[in-house]
Amino acid sequence: MNQSSQNRRSFLKKTAVASAAGATAPYFSWSEKAFANQSKNDRPRIGCIGVGSMGSGDARGHSNFGDILAVCDVDKKHAESAKNHDRIGKGKADAYEDYRKVLERDDIDVVSVVTPDHWHVKIAIEALEAGKHVFCQKPLTLTLEENQLIRNACKKHPELVFTVGTQQRDAKDQFLRAVNMVQKGMLGKIQTVTCGIGGGDVGGPFAKSDPPAELNWDMWLGQAPKVDFIKERCHYQFRWWYEYGGGKFTDWGAHHIDIATWALGEDQEGSGPIEIDGTDAKHPVPYSHGYATEDNKYNTSHDFAVKCKFASGTDMIVTSRGDNGILFEGEKGRIFVSRGAIKGQPIEENWDQDQFTADDLKKLFKGKPHEGHKNNFYRCIREGGQPVSDVFTHVQAMATCHLSAIASRFGRSIKWDPKAEQIVGDEEAATLFARTRREGFDIPQV
Repeated sequence: MNQSSQNRRSFLKKTAVASAAGATAPYFSWSEKAFANQSKNDRPRIGCIGVGSMGSGDARGHSNFGDILAVCDVDKKHAESAKNHDRIGKGKADAYEDYRKVLERDDIDVVSVVTPDHWHVKIAIEALEAGKHVFCQKPLTLTLEENQLIRNACKKHPELVFTVGTQQRDAKDQFLRAVNMVQKGMLGKIQTVTCGIGGGDVGGPFAKSDPPAELNWDMWLGQAPKVDFIKERCHYQFRWWYEYGGGKFTDWGAHHIDIATWALGEDQEGSGPIEIDGTDAKHPVPYSHGYATEDNKYNTSHDFAVKCKFASGTDMIVTSRGDNGILFEGEKGRIFVSRGAIKGQPIEENWDQDQFTADDLKKLFKGKPHEGHKNNFYRCIREGGQPVSDVFTHVQAMATCHLSAIASRFGRSIKWDPKAEQIVGDEEAATLFARTRREGFDIPQV
């Protein structure tokens, strides 16, 4: 390791540790431009793992805050395109097929993980073990077991910052305003929350073929079962297969359920639903004992209204029907919030006038100033502290996402013990707590 790399890594680590211990860290009003103007030795050095359409977009965002030294993708076309992009690799980054080559580099401080969902936790834990700060796209986990694995890894490495790509958490005029209103009781006790997340795609039967020469299909599959290549299984379409994702339950659910559980205060360890009713759910293929009986069609639920009951008495409806967004219905009023708008009588009449202040925003941002979630990530690297899109609250939302998918796969109601984190009274449904991983692709348990 050269001297400048040692100085930079030492600076980043010392700053985070000092702030975590309660020291007063320098408080700059940072922006992307401020990061761009930092001296070269102070800018974080970044490795981007997964640089398809979403990954390359995230890489462009990261390039505002640091220097990208490495890009990695099991599709060589993706890796080469990112390597030569004028805002990502600029022709100077090293391109890899194997993510472990990125993690073993001592000159990389930050890793961005934007792979298909079934790879997230394995790469993220290994990155933490390698001493890297991690930005990982949502949904962070594939299973309920992975929730525990990544949470344990983050507890082991409190000196490292881990941000999840749930960017709705920085939307001040929509989602943060809604969270503030609910948390302050302006709507009264919340009776029902409806998360409209849209329906998954329906398609197939699809043709099996040889994988393209540029794609390492075996590595793409990773922990998932080894199957013949189907073009519609990979890249963007992977999310419509339970082998690699959770359909809309985890795709949009990772956004809207996250905001809903945050607003309700159901985002802490030990909280969550106690009963999840998946009887009103349809799939594009027949199911038997929780598994699709056909392997050449999309298999995630496309039409559903799952009812999640919380011990507080609040019901959460997770549905593919109606408008995309979140409807909070309380004893005093109701509001609907989406990425495009926030509306309802409490909004029209400004019930939160003078009650949504800079201090309120700072509280939601865990003591940091309100800013974009990537800005917040790099600020936390420099100052220490938890990011607004943290792992610990995210996995609580993911539990509801995964439980909704499991209940739908069996087409029945299941019970969940949120403190023990166990499906109770249903041994068959409980088998989906974890997945059997293919040999050679296990996840470190730290």
